[in-house]
Amino acid sequence: MILFLYRVLSTVLYPFLLLLIFIRKIQKKEHNKRYKEKIFPSKFNIIRKKDLKLIWFHAASIGEMKSIFPIIRELNKNYKHFEFLITTTTLSSGNLAEIELKKFSNVQHRFFPVDVEFIVKIFLKNWKPNFIFLVDSEIWPNLILNAKKNKIPIAIINARITKKTSDRWLSFPKTSKLIFNKIDLCLSSNKETNEFFLKFNEKVYNTGNIKLISEVTLDHEMNLNEKKLKSKKFWIAASTHKNEEHFCLNAHLILKKRFNNLITVIAPRHIQRVHEIKKICDKFNLVSQVLNKGDLIQDRNEIVIINSFGALNLYFKLAKSVFIGKSTVPKLKYQGGQNPIDAANLGCKIYHGPYVYNFKEVYEILRKNQISEEIETYEDLANKITIDLTDNIKNTERFYQTMKNLREKTLSLTMKHINSFINNASL
Repeated sequence: MILFLYRVLSTVLYPFLLLLIFIRKIQKKEHNKRYKEKIFPSKFNIIRKKDLKLIWFHAASIGEMKSIFPIIRELNKNYKHFEFLITTTTLSSGNLAEIELKKFSNVQHRFFPVDVEFIVKIFLKNWKPNFIFLVDSEIWPNLILNAKKNKIPIAIINARITKKTSDRWLSFPKTSKLIFNKIDLCLSSNKETNEFFLKFNEKVYNTGNIKLISEVTLDHEMNLNEKKLKSKKFWIAASTHKNEEHFCLNAHLILKKRFNNLITVIAPRHIQRVHEIKKICDKFNLVSQVLNKGDLIQDRNEIVIINSFGALNLYFKLAKSVFIGKSTVPKLKYQGGQNPIDAANLGCKIYHGPYVYNFKEVYEILRKNQISEEIETYEDLANKITIDLTDNIKNTERFYQTMKNLREKTLSLTMKHINSFINNASL
């Protein structure tokens, strides 16, 4: 009954989804042209090679998509007859895909179609995937049920179910069993999720968070501001959310009394907030600059606000200390935390607030390896960063080796199950 209602409602709401996506496009939250891939079957833009099988990965956003690339590289080593489709939902992931997929000859990106019955049926009929991998918490009933109806093997990797979501699913046990029992393989990212899936499915394995396997390669990329930053003392506040800039600017004011040549780099999670953040800097009487792609940091600026996609790693490479946001806002207690893995891979000491629910197992691993540390106040943050900036040595090698070991261990275990899944389904 619940599934029937979901299918009816999703179909009835289709015109409203059209309107919503059009509004988001006007607000520049959707791709200016490719937004149609989400809602119009005629715009699916299907390109297939007849002699190759298709593996479809669906990930929500940037972090999930980046974790797929190492898996695709491994599959390309082991199999010669596959091509790959990656679908995502966010504009930022689409922008990243345009850059990253140039490194592959057999991978395409599209935006994920809305989970409406007739849309999903057309997508599956026309793309004809041989395998489907859902990443993280992407549970879409119409997709899962229609994939099984079409006898397409379907897996979920890096599965993550929060307590709130778990309680919601458990309120409808029959519906939950009907959906989750259709999944042919579940690789969970933590023990909590593993226990949830085992209530409905036996093919569940806890392989850890595959975001740990994401790699960072900056060999051929240069930060135009490298010379400037190396002549200064600087730290980064990354993936900040509303109100966290106040926290970081208060830390900056303390650090400013200790270092004459200080720069704080702020990279908000949503770059449309850059001008809002500049106004906050003005209220703090701090000289700030919104840094667009290709801009040079001007003299006298104390605060640099990043206003471009894909630039953050070029700053992580040079920094010793990084504060990761979405971690100090109490109302985000059960949805807090942003991905710290790129910063760790590039040798940064990571600081965060108490609310890191979305990445608690990753932060626990980093904490045990003395890569990350929880802070409670901006005074605490300023004191930790003072120690880092006073020390002229960056922990790049130790952090790099630790992250390399974690990456190899997680990838090996994940590929073991994925290869078995593909081989057994191909028989």
